[in-house]
Amino acid sequence: MTTRSVHKPSQPRRTAVDLSHTVEHGLVTYRGLPAPIICDYLSRAASRSIYAAGTEFHIGKIEMVANTGTYVDSPFHRYEQGRDLSELELSRLADVETVVVRCRLGESARDGDAGQGGARQERAIDVAAIAEMGVELRDKAVLFETGWDRHFGREPYFTGHPFLTEAAARYLVKNKPAIVGIDSLNIDDTAGGLRPVHSLLLGADIPIVEHLTQLGQIPRQGARFFAVPVKVRAFGTFPVRAFALLPDEKHDPDRSERASEQA
Repeated sequence: MTTRSVHKPSQPRRTAVDLSHTVEHGLVTYRGLPAPIICDYLSRAASRSIYAAGTEFHIGKIEMVANTGTYVDSPFHRYEQGRDLSELELSRLADVETVVVRCRLGESARDGDAGQGGARQERAIDVAAIAEMGVELRDKAVLFETGWDRHFGREPYFTGHPFLTEAAARYLVKNKPAIVGIDSLNIDDTAGGLRPVHSLLLGADIPIVEHLTQLGQIPRQGARFFAVPVKVRAFGTFPVRAFALLPDEKHDPDRSERASEQA
């Protein structure tokens, strides 16, 4: 088994930014899917009859669908013969160099007023948003910051969300990123039954992370992305604790720009 260190004592510790939503009892991530049920399997009180005096434990139980919170889709989510979670390479999920695409959406789309059928053009993220960055995408984590995460946990999150176009997905497949993520309800338009972005990316063995958050706190380039799920066989999707390690100030050219936007 091959292992490697991700931190050397002689190097300064890098700042980590949490890119995941918190999963809790009753959380609705996607309308129509059940919320997680979080409860005790063994309560602390019940455990006292099992262990020595002064020793107690809690064993929790959670019942949930795979698409809960911030999660990763493997090809098996879309294709019966696709790679499942247990077959995803860690090189696609951990310590991946990051490119953040800052999406300029129409005013109604930013505010959550576009509606499921309205102002589609304001919500669509096309090839130009990616290509204008002029950076190499191969083996990178390409993350789309739309700002839609501000609605998470509230009614506006479920309608009129930003999404990638089929042309954008084809462009990504051609440029071979390691993984693609978005801070929106779905990487596809959900107005109809087609899911071209899922179909194209997962068909090319490119995992997808949905429902990210706080992408505005990481630079356009230079961060390292992590989104590792539980290693489950015959399963296509699972929540992740996604996060990014920021580059040091010397290698973070848009740090001041992000600070001014958050002020």
